Amino acid sequence: MLLRQLEYLVALARERHFVRAAAACYVSQPSLSAAIRRLEHELGVPIVRRGRKYEGLTPEGEVVLAWAHRILAERDGMQQELSALRDGLSGTLRLGVIPTALPTASLLTNPFCEGHPRARVNIESLSSQEIRHGLTEFELDAAMTYLDDEALAGLGRLPLYEERYVLLTPVDGPLAGVARVRWAQAASLPLCLLSPRMRNRRIIDECFAADGAKAAPAIESDTVAGLYAHLPGGRWSSVISHAWLHMFGVPEGMRVVPLEGPAHGPRVGLVTGPDDPPSVLAGALLAVAREADVRQALDALLRTYLDGNEY
Repeated sequence: MLLRQLEYLVALARERHFVRAAAACYVSQPSLSAAIRRLEHELGVPIVRRGRKYEGLTPEGEVVLAWAHRILAERDGMQQELSALRDGLSGTLRLGVIPTALPTASLLTNPFCEGHPRARVNIESLSSQEIRHGLTEFELDAAMTYLDDEALAGLGRLPLYEERYVLLTPVDGPLAGVARVRWAQAASLPLCLLSPRMRNRRIIDECFAADGAKAAPAIESDTVAGLYAHLPGGRWSSVISHAWLHMFGVPEGMRVVPLEGPAHGPRVGLVTGPDDPPSVLAGALLAVAREADVRQALDALLRTYLDGNEY
């Protein structure tokens, strides 16, 4: 069995098309098909369900694919470790991040790149489900996501921070002079929030409901950047995670007001794959995360925007 055959199988499962998989591997389609047939012969099991076109993998093929991901990840890990011993850490760190944690990713990636100048980072904005798949299939080295997801069982987890929710509102708006607001008060404002398909929005809706209110935002966005784009101008208010202040700050003409009642959200953390110990790149990022103290950095940033109020 050749590692190249396993690479072809992984590409075929990803592309779900023989020609596209061959192009991704820089070989001809007959060469890729022949290599996978040889792999089936060597293992003594059918791997690919074939018809007039690619129809997926057999149950045996799914088992072989899982091992292929693991074997290739181990190969990459060995190469990275040997390279680190020789020249320092190199390679590309594949980092998945849920959209609402993207504003904080630089708190880890900047010191990682400073400490390992020969390494690179590739960041993907992914859902929690996509992150789980990427880690278990060894397509990601690490991820920043919510830690209360039961699907993360069996994966390495390092808490980074707890989401804290505050109100962004115009300085001359209805709540201009108040020191603190309740969720029910915030619900009565003209609001701009994330869309309901975002996990953060569903958490915020639960906080509104716990205070006997329901938000009816006039504008919804599926990105934090899209939400923030509507805030300057003094028309809209929004409930945000304090972590977003790291990247976006407070728009001109707006202020941050603490929310009374349920204001703390779930923990966000760094998650690594099922390999133990983690890969060299993931281990290096974990070391950076332990030193960075992201929670303290974000809490300190929040305090600077609270106009002297305690959270």
